[in-house]
Amino acid sequence: MRLTYYTDYALRLLLHLAATPRRRWTVSEVARIWGISRHHLTKIAHDLARAGLVRTTRGKGGGLELARDPSTIRLGELVRRLEPDLHLAACFEDGSDCRIREVCGFRTALLEARAAFLASLDRWTLADLAAPAAELRAALGLSTEGAPATTASKARGR
Repeated sequence: MRLTYYTDYALRLLLHLAATPRRRWTVSEVARIWGISRHHLTKIAHDLARAGLVRTTRGKGGGLELARDPSTIRLGELVRRLEPDLHLAACFEDGSDCRIREVCGFRTALLEARAAFLASLDRWTLADLAAPAAELRAALGLSTEGAPATTASKARGR
């Protein structure tokens, strides 16, 4: 199973916000740091805000921040919400023309695998992924305050 880029980018944005809870981020900043499309991230941020996962603030000092405590956001919930479908094979789709669909052992095995995959993700929260926040910020080139390290260094006169 492979997650879509949409889900991947949404998880990156949420992880970024969880690892830097005392700062609001613009879509452009996050896109630049992660090296992903600002256009795609804008759409994702909008959808996450509509879903109540991200809070947006307009104007000076505005930006994106988590709207919920990261310990309440389960990865299984995110994948179910973000993935357009979780069909592992064509026979999962309504109207499938597979002649053995109802008795196929492979379909049954895939259904069981999908359930196990989602159950495993349900045990993890966004807070679990963001727990090594200092390491995440360092890997992203951010200061302890969450600002890009180069900007923080300039502000201190370095």
